Amino acid sequence: MSAAAAAEAPGGRRPLATVGVLVVGPSGRVLLVRTHKWRGRWGVPGGKVEYGERMAEAARREVLEETGLEIADLHWAPVQEAVESPEFHRPAHFVLLNYVARSDGERVRLNAEADAHAWVEPEEALEMDLNSFTRVLVEYYRRHGFSGPELATSQEAPGG
Repeated sequence: MSAAAAAEAPGGRRPLATVGVLVVGPSGRVLLVRTHKWRGRWGVPGGKVEYGERMAEAARREVLEETGLEIADLHWAPVQEAVESPEFHRPAHFVLLNYVARSDGERVRLNAEADAHAWVEPEEALEMDLNSFTRVLVEYYRRHGFSGPELATSQEAPGG
């Protein structure tokens, strides 16, 4: 979409930067959450990056808010884009910044955004009704594990 077309969009909307995290527990299983936002499909914890918030901070915050879990060992996974996906409950344009991370625990405390969670083997996850973006993330993890670059905890400007 051209800059002129974006300016003509309702409210001059722009794509939203979001984070999604495939959390791997100490058992080696991955965490999935089922949410109405993805029309009852299974996905991963995540949400919008707030203005001024570093991506790693957003990932940690979203996972903690949605599941009660703290994560570490945060690694890059494929960046994806969702442009008015019919899987999402409303029209939206997201840049999906995906990560794979570890959690030391598997005791989940869901917030109101999800109605269920499951710890499953990655192969089992692919048998579930996943949203397409989570399917790509799980397939990536099955092939590459934690091979993506580790995400720095803060990224300061050079010389600062």
